[in-house]
Amino acid sequence: MKNKRKITRREFVGTTAAAAAFTVVPRHVLGGVGFTAPSDKMNIAYIGCGTQGIREMAPLLKEEDIRITSVCDPNKFSTDYVDWSLNGIRNIMRRTLEDSEWGSGLDGIPGGRDLGKEFVDKYYALKSGQGSDSGCASYNDYRELLEKESDVDAVKIMTPDHLHAAISIASLKKGKPVVIHKPIANRMKEALLTIDTARQTGVGSHLLAWSQRSGLDVAREWISQGVIGNLTEIHNWSNRPVWPQWTANPKEGKPIPEGFDWDLWLGPVPDRPYHPNYTHAVFRGWYDFGAGAIADMGHYSLWPMFLQMGINTAPLSARAYGTTTSEVVNHVSRGVRNNVAFPYSSMVKFDFPEQETLPAFKLYWYDGGMKPFTPKELEADGKDLPREGMMFVGDKGKILAGFRGENPRIIPEKRMVELTGSDKSPKEETIRSDRDWIEAFKKGEESPGTFLKAAPVTQTILLGGVALRAGKKVDYDPEKVEITNVSKANEFLTRTYRKKWEM
Repeated sequence: MKNKRKITRREFVGTTAAAAAFTVVPRHVLGGVGFTAPSDKMNIAYIGCGTQGIREMAPLLKEEDIRITSVCDPNKFSTDYVDWSLNGIRNIMRRTLEDSEWGSGLDGIPGGRDLGKEFVDKYYALKSGQGSDSGCASYNDYRELLEKESDVDAVKIMTPDHLHAAISIASLKKGKPVVIHKPIANRMKEALLTIDTARQTGVGSHLLAWSQRSGLDVAREWISQGVIGNLTEIHNWSNRPVWPQWTANPKEGKPIPEGFDWDLWLGPVPDRPYHPNYTHAVFRGWYDFGAGAIADMGHYSLWPMFLQMGINTAPLSARAYGTTTSEVVNHVSRGVRNNVAFPYSSMVKFDFPEQETLPAFKLYWYDGGMKPFTPKELEADGKDLPREGMMFVGDKGKILAGFRGENPRIIPEKRMVELTGSDKSPKEETIRSDRDWIEAFKKGEESPGTFLKAAPVTQTILLGGVALRAGKKVDYDPEKVEITNVSKANEFLTRTYRKKWEM
């Protein structure tokens, strides 16, 4: 006799609800206006409960057709996180839980899986009016979560960059749709493997940096009309990084904090002594753990621009420059060789081939306070470039826009007036919310931010990091995923993996 398959909680709820439908009043009568039955909710596993994880958990909790059923983080709980303000996370918790005293006894900035579970349980208890709720499961290892939580319908990943690929691939292979923050991975081959896994499994995916911006549509239309002639260059600059940058690994390790699983946090990265300079919100500046300012902010600006401008290939090459520094040893100043962290600021030039709707062009990225020199068209108006922005350069003119391509305008102002009758940018409209992926996952459809559309921008952004580390121009073959002119640079497309973390 065959063993009976164990029925899942979701199947049980759905079956009993269907049977009861013949004998009970409609569920909207029982639950009130806006009530969503348990069988209609999408169960979410939430992996990563640091500051950004908690920040984005708050609005997700309020989605009526979502239920966060499990959380995961290698850190149990601590108050040593880094954030944009000392009380930001505390205030988010207070507003969401309607408790003005929450965290009043805490010093520092809190985070960790215990905080995530508390947030989830207290919010659902508040909304149910039952006084308590302990239904959210808690894990330190995402692999155990994926093995045990069979009722999970989707996974949201809010971990540092170096864990994105491993968790995404494991989730996709379990048939769980994935929503993730940028980048898809911080190594080229890992990122492309993740995208390929999404393609082969047919499981849903969504990269949260996706958006659709009306300003980019306006700029594209002006370019297609020949307003600036033939497009030759695109410039994009950010004030990031806004986290500490280092030039060498810490010389000595620190004791691993109680409740923190350093081995799990390292994941695929080779062993090293624990140090707080690697973890929490400051991971992004390290080559091993992050992907730099271009990955942090470039996805928000470049990916919508790629999609709306019709840029659907990777660049042919990249050349990068980064700031340098020196140190004094025994009264002698000497340059520091830095191959462990992104520089304080950088400039990257990418060469793109002709696209279906665009001629061959160059893309320039700047960060850390770097930006193009003020063009003469803007100087004619007595103005300077903003701290962050995007600029389209043609052989007959320029379009200046906000960092994400919003509020474009032709410069100088008199030409904008001549061509459009106004010196004002068209009204800006942006499409971007959690509903983009929620609705797609519920329907089993491809989300607008699917990984399957992200290969060109992913390769672009990660190639920038490769060029920085190579210290010279790198020519890239996207079909072979290979640097063709600097053989040593190919090692930066992947990493040395710890045992049992190979991909």
